[in-house]
Amino acid sequence: MKDVGVPWFDAPAPLMPEILALNGRWMGAKLAVICDEQVLSWAEFDRQTARLANGLLVAGLRHGDRAAVLMSNSAETVVVMWGIIRAGGVAVPLNLSVTDAGIAAMIRDCGAAFLFATADQAPRLDALRKAAAEAIGTWFVAGGPAEPAEAWVALDPWLQAQDDSDPAVALTDGDECNIIYSSGTTGVPKGIVHTHRRRLDWFYDLGLALRYDRAAVTLCSLGLFSNISWAGMGCTLLAGGTVVVLRSFNAGGWLREVERHRVTNSAMVPLQFQRILEHPDFDEHDLSSIECLMCCGSPLSAELKGEVMRRLNPQLVELYGLTEGVITTLEPEDAKGRLASVGKPLIGTDMLILDDADRPCPPGVAGEIVGRCRYLMAGYHGRPDANAEATWTDAKGRRWLRTGDIGKLDEQGFLYLVDRKKDLIISGGQNIYPADIEAVLATHPAVADVAVIGIDSPKWGETPLAVVVLRDAGADLEALGAWANERVGRQQRICGVVAEPELPRNPNGKILKRELRGRYMDWLTAQAAG
Repeated sequence: MKDVGVPWFDAPAPLMPEILALNGRWMGAKLAVICDEQVLSWAEFDRQTARLANGLLVAGLRHGDRAAVLMSNSAETVVVMWGIIRAGGVAVPLNLSVTDAGIAAMIRDCGAAFLFATADQAPRLDALRKAAAEAIGTWFVAGGPAEPAEAWVALDPWLQAQDDSDPAVALTDGDECNIIYSSGTTGVPKGIVHTHRRRLDWFYDLGLALRYDRAAVTLCSLGLFSNISWAGMGCTLLAGGTVVVLRSFNAGGWLREVERHRVTNSAMVPLQFQRILEHPDFDEHDLSSIECLMCCGSPLSAELKGEVMRRLNPQLVELYGLTEGVITTLEPEDAKGRLASVGKPLIGTDMLILDDADRPCPPGVAGEIVGRCRYLMAGYHGRPDANAEATWTDAKGRRWLRTGDIGKLDEQGFLYLVDRKKDLIISGGQNIYPADIEAVLATHPAVADVAVIGIDSPKWGETPLAVVVLRDAGADLEALGAWANERVGRQQRICGVVAEPELPRNPNGKILKRELRGRYMDWLTAQAAG
C-alpha cells in the first residue's frame, strides 16, 4: 500500500528570516547591500540583522510587537527593517513625506512599541512625542551623534554591543510580518497587514515575473518605506542578489549608480523614467548591464512606454497592482501592439471585471477589477469596515479583493486600465472617466502633465476640469480647453483648464486628486462671481 501519510522528510518550509540567514551562511563573501560607501556582505548583513533582533528581544520586544521605522534611505534602514522581522516583530515603515499629524496618527494606529529614525527625522519626532505614542519603549536614532538627546538611543553603538548569534525565533505562516500604510490618494491611509507566508509568496511570484535571480543587482531609488521598494528589495534578497540603495532619487545619480555597480534590475514610477530619458547626460552612461526594468505606481503612457523600451531597455515590465495584493504584468514579449495594456495576472492569480450590479463583465466592457491570489493581505489593521468594503464574495463563497480600479479585458485576457472608481465623474447621470480626457490633453505639445477632476456644477452635479502643468508658460488656457473639447466626446467636454507649477503626487508617483478637488471644487462658482 502506498504511504500517503507524513512526508519522509518533514522539515517545515522556511520563511524569509530563515532564508536570509541561510543566504548569509552560504554566500557570506558576496555583497548583499550597498549604499554609497556603505557595503555589507551577506555574512555581515546576517550578523547585523541578528544583532538588531537580539537587542530588541533583550529590550523587551514581544512576539508580534510593532516597530515603527521613519528612516531615510541607507544600509541601516535595510538592516533595521529585516532585523525587526527576524526578532518576531512587525516592521512598520512610514512614509517620510507624510505630514507630522499623519506620522503621529500612523504610529498610534499601529500601536508601536519601538521606534527607529534617522537623524534627519528625529527633530520632527521630538515634537510629536506626546501626540505619537507615550507607550513606545525605546526610540533609536541612526546616523546621529554618538550621544544623542537623552530620550534617544544611538543605534550604531547599541547595535554593535549586541549578540550576533542566530536569535532562532520561531515564526509561523500566519504571523504578521509588516504593515505598510496605503498611499492615501483617495482618503486616510490604512494599515495593510502582510503575514510571513503571504509576503514570502509575494516575493516568489513577483520574482518569477520580474526575472530576479542570484546574479541580480537591484537599484532601489524610491523610499524604502514604499511597497515598490519592497518589491525590488525583497525579491533580490530572496534570490541572494545585491541591493543597491540610492539615498534619494535624481536622474543623474541613478545613471551613475547603474554604470558604477553594473545594475541589472530597477523598479520605478513613470515620472522617474521620464526624468532619466530627459537627462542631458543620458547618452554618456553605459547602461548595458540592465536586464529588466519594472514600472508601476501609476499608469505608464503608451508613448513613454515605447520610448523607454527603445532608448533605455527593451526588457521593460509594466506592473499594475495594489499593496493589498492582485498584480498583473505586461511582459516585453507581449508588449508589441498592446502598449496601452498592463498585461495579465501573475501565475496563480485570478481576476474578474464586475459591473455596477457585481456581475462579471464580458471582454471589452469596463467595470471594477477584483482579484484572488495567495499573496493577498491579511486585512487592514483594526479596520473591519474597510475589510468588508474591499471584499466581494462570489456564488461559491470565495472572497475576492475589490481594487477600486476600473478596467476591461480584451479577448486574449489582457487588462486595460480605465480609471480609479473613486475618480469617476458622474455628470448629468453619465459616467466620465478622467483618464480618457487626460490621454487627449497629454498629446498637446504645451502640456507637460495633466489631471482631470470632477468639480461641483449647478447644472450637471459634477463636471470635468483639467489641471495642467505647462511646458510653455504663455500657452492660452482657453484655447487649450477648446482644442481638447474638439477631440473628446460631447459628454466628456471639460468646463475649463487651470495651470499649476506641478501636480501633487505621493512618493509612488500617483497624483493626489483629492488635493486638487479640494482646491478647485468651487471653481465654477468663483468664475461666475467674477
